Amino acid sequence: MKLLRHGAPGAEKPGLLAADGTLRDLSVLVVDLGPDQLAPAALAALRAIDPMRLPVVEGTPRLGAPFTGTRKFIAIGLNYHDHAEESGQSLPHEPVVFNKWTSCIGGPDDDIVPPPGSTMLDWEVELGIVIGSTARSVAEADALAHVAGYCVVNDVSERHFQLKRDGGQWDKGKGFDTFGPVGPWLVTSDEIGDPQALDLWLKVNGKTMQNGSTSKMIFSCAQLVSYCSQLMTLEPGDIITTGTPAGVGLGMQPPVFLLPGDVVELGISGLGSQRQHVVRRPAPSA
Repeated sequence: MKLLRHGAPGAEKPGLLAADGTLRDLSVLVVDLGPDQLAPAALAALRAIDPMRLPVVEGTPRLGAPFTGTRKFIAIGLNYHDHAEESGQSLPHEPVVFNKWTSCIGGPDDDIVPPPGSTMLDWEVELGIVIGSTARSVAEADALAHVAGYCVVNDVSERHFQLKRDGGQWDKGKGFDTFGPVGPWLVTSDEIGDPQALDLWLKVNGKTMQNGSTSKMIFSCAQLVSYCSQLMTLEPGDIITTGTPAGVGLGMQPPVFLLPGDVVELGISGLGSQRQHVVRRPAPSA
C-alpha cells in the first residue's frame, strides 16, 4: 500500500494511492494515519480494503507527511562510502547517530525556509525507515519485521550551524522548521521487498546532483534498526533516515549551497518524489 495524508497543514486527512493512480480518501474508515494504524494488524486490515470502493479525492490537494505521531526522528550520518569520502571522513566503524527534531517534519512539496543566519543550506536525499511495532534490543535477523514501510526524506541541513557553531554539533543544523520533508507516501514493506536495492536521485534547478543506490550503504536497514534499538526503544511512527549518497553541496569543489528561489526535486524508486521551493522567511508582522 501507498498510504498518505492530504489537505492543509494541520487539517490533513488519511488516504491512499490506488493502483490506477487516483487518491482515495480513507477518512471514512480511520480518523488519521498514526502509530496505531502502522501496527501489523492494522496494516493487514487496511490491505483487505478494496481501494476502488473508497471516495476519490478530487483535484490535486497538498500532501502532508504520510503519517503523524512520530516521537523520534533519528538520522544516520556518513552511511554511504562515497559520501563519507566526499566529506573527507574515514568510514565509520559503527553508525553515526544524531537527531532531527520532529517539529521539522513537513509535506513532500512544502517550502524550505532557511533560518536567520543561514549561509550553508544543503540537501540530502535519503531513504526513511518507518517503525511499525515496538523494537527494543532486537537482533539484526528480526529487525525488518518491526518496519511498517519506507518513505523519501530530504535531510535538509544548515552546514554552518552543523559544523561551525561551537565546534560542530550536528543536531543544531538538522532540525530547523521545514528541514524534514517526508513522503509523498509511506510504502508498506510488502511492496518494497529488498530495501537495499533502491535508486535515489536529487536535482537542484533541474541539474542532477545526487544519483545513488541503497546497495551502497555501509550499514543496511536491518543493521540500523537493530543498532538503534540497542540505544533506545523504537516505537511505531518513529523514523530512521538512513544517510545520503555523494553529491551534497558541501562536497562540491567549490561548495554550492541553496538560495531562495532554488527548486529541489528528489525521489527513490518505488517511493515517489518530492519537489520543494526554497523561500525567504516572511518578515515579522508589525
